[in-house]
Amino acid sequence: MNKLHKILASLTLVSFIASPIWADDDKNKSAPVEPVKTYEVEKSGTFGGTKLRYKAIAGETHLKNDKGEETAAIFSVTYLRTDVKNNAERPVFFIFNGGPGSASLWLHLGVYGPMRVAVPSDAEDDGAAPFRLVDNELSILDVADMVFIDPVGTGYSRAIGKGEGKDFWGIENDAKSIAEFIRLWLVKNKRWNSPKYLSGESYGTTRAAALLDQLQGSWADIAVNGVVFISSILDFQTARYQPGNDTPYISYLPTMAATAWYHGKVNKDGKTLESFLDEVRAFTLGEYASALVQGNRLSDADFNATAEKVAAYTGLKLQYVKNANLRVNNMRFMKELLRDEGFVTGRLDSRYKGRDYEGTGDTFDGDPSGYGIDAAYTAGINHYLQTELGVDIERKYEVLSGVPGRHWSEPRKRGYSEGYPNVAPHVGEAMRENKDFRAMLASGYYDLATPFFASENTFNANGIDTDRVTFTYYESGHMMYVHEPSLEKLVKDIRDFIKGN
Repeated sequence: MNKLHKILASLTLVSFIASPIWADDDKNKSAPVEPVKTYEVEKSGTFGGTKLRYKAIAGETHLKNDKGEETAAIFSVTYLRTDVKNNAERPVFFIFNGGPGSASLWLHLGVYGPMRVAVPSDAEDDGAAPFRLVDNELSILDVADMVFIDPVGTGYSRAIGKGEGKDFWGIENDAKSIAEFIRLWLVKNKRWNSPKYLSGESYGTTRAAALLDQLQGSWADIAVNGVVFISSILDFQTARYQPGNDTPYISYLPTMAATAWYHGKVNKDGKTLESFLDEVRAFTLGEYASALVQGNRLSDADFNATAEKVAAYTGLKLQYVKNANLRVNNMRFMKELLRDEGFVTGRLDSRYKGRDYEGTGDTFDGDPSGYGIDAAYTAGINHYLQTELGVDIERKYEVLSGVPGRHWSEPRKRGYSEGYPNVAPHVGEAMRENKDFRAMLASGYYDLATPFFASENTFNANGIDTDRVTFTYYESGHMMYVHEPSLEKLVKDIRDFIKGN
């Protein structure tokens, strides 16, 4: 399994595979300050049924410290529609991915950009080049301008001058740097009065919530109209399988059930997927959560009854569920569900199936939904930047690096007594302090990285007004846009969100 596959397997959990120390040191060091590089092209296309002209601007923005010294060069790609008389009040989307060492190529070439990578929609492996890069008529460029941002350590972005990579690698420092980039972009493009939206995927949703605090708080007063959270993780307690924390077992069970449904391991009994999952949600919040909380106080009869239901909903063998003390983690589930058939399921998208070197292990060798798409997107972004936008930078475009994650820091305002990172309260605060702020939460049913039920539970707490949250679901996984019907539905939902529907 190569390095990229390992990193994909740990996406969003800020937990990366180790690499040589010299590699970390080299990427943490700052580069010399060089002149800002900018590449600009004029293009046209048809998006949302509207033929239009637009400008694509790829290039760097230098961040500076309080002394006016350069500290970072942030690489971004901006798309501006040019055939409108007045775009001052036209919405602008600031878009980024997660990791936290991931560049923005996934949302860029998967959902929003004027071109997209076309991978098999039926959860088949992407194979080898040549891959298909096609016009993306679903792009929202007809209704909004877009800025794709690569944080320091991703894409071509890096620390320069007086900065070091670790100065930007952490929940708070990362958000501060992206907030400053957004401020500079608004100044340069004279767009202070434009409606402003954020869209992040995976750890990018964590970044988006932290950004709300940086943009709207402390008298920064850059009010945000809305955020599109794609495959969200805001409260990390929901995804940390650690002794004494039963929250992940509650978070992941409905996605395990959806996965078992997809692979034909449960009795569908004339139900729809939605009605089946409603039943699983009720069981998870009620009987299952109660059983976990009771621990040793749970009677043998109740233990056995709960185990039978968990096995029935997840497609796992009853004895396996009992041996796990009702607590099956997501990695073991992916190895166990199809073990007898010689397959493992994907983590980012559990529709995918793969084969391991041997079948007796606890977890898979590699995520089939990671190596099933990564080559196409890596080739796609490098080809697109070079041939379509004219970018001639020779250094490596960091698609998904483990280095930022290994240096990632979490603010500890209460010392040892503070638990798991949770940025969800920033969303509630943003709503209380901005009457126009709304959120859209897009979740894939087959996402075993950031499960939909964890997101539901997070957004139904933390002071968030769910009347101002649009919940949308897709019959695919973490990157729901690799499934053509889900991509079409996702873009329609985003367009409706922009319109306020």
